[in-house]
Amino acid sequence: MKNVIVVIGAGSIGQAIARRVSAGKHILLADIKQENADTAAKTLSEAGFEVSTAVVDVSSRASVEALVKEATNLGAVNGLIHAAGVSPSQASPEVILKVDLYGTALVLELFGEVMDEGGAGVVIASQSGHRLPPLTVEQNHALATTPVEDLLQLPFLQAHEVKDSLHAYQLSKRGNSLRVMAEAVKWGKRGARVNTISPGIIITPLAKDELAGPRGDGYRRMINLSAVGRAGTPDEVGTVGALLMGRDGAFITGSDFLMDGGVTAAYWYGDLAPR
Repeated sequence: MKNVIVVIGAGSIGQAIARRVSAGKHILLADIKQENADTAAKTLSEAGFEVSTAVVDVSSRASVEALVKEATNLGAVNGLIHAAGVSPSQASPEVILKVDLYGTALVLELFGEVMDEGGAGVVIASQSGHRLPPLTVEQNHALATTPVEDLLQLPFLQAHEVKDSLHAYQLSKRGNSLRVMAEAVKWGKRGARVNTISPGIIITPLAKDELAGPRGDGYRRMINLSAVGRAGTPDEVGTVGALLMGRDGAFITGSDFLMDGGVTAAYWYGDLAPR
């Protein structure tokens, strides 16, 4: 039976991780747009990987359930790379919470139920989750453990509390890392692991949308005032993803890896600190 790596989100980061962990395995590449999946699949196939594609809407339980069924029909699911999402410049607060927060929780729940022993998952969160002011202990617990179908009903996620897309995005990405911590306990009972990577500004089409959007000047300032002084590349995220999904990361689960060139450090303790 083939080992299957499921990649949700056909963008540069998901592909970069997949290239490092999928040799000899079958990649099921899913995206909300078939053309995106087809383009990425062509690239990976020409590089020697065995790939099939699917369409998935992570904000739909029925759609994710169908993807799980397709994956398990292909073989034993022993890898999950969840890199789908929308950014503050791309969507409303409601859509961001539905896709980035609810969608991630849904993917973790459903794939956690079928992950093979020895398997591993990586969720792509964001540095933005690290710039959100501290939540209460109760809010952290709620984001981590509230049943998926009740998640968007939490009082502090309602429209009168979350009034802009950036706040929704920060809450979602903080929620992703908390959710992964809680899910790691469940995945561990299957002998599987799951972690989060929180990248900073990585040059991808999504990042280019942000740099060209209303917050573009702020993003450029982040880059210029960070310790590294540049944006990151998908391949650098791929290297961390490969560590977390491979044998060298066998003792790592329920963790969040911030890799942002020092932007968050500068935000809290350096020249990017709010005045």
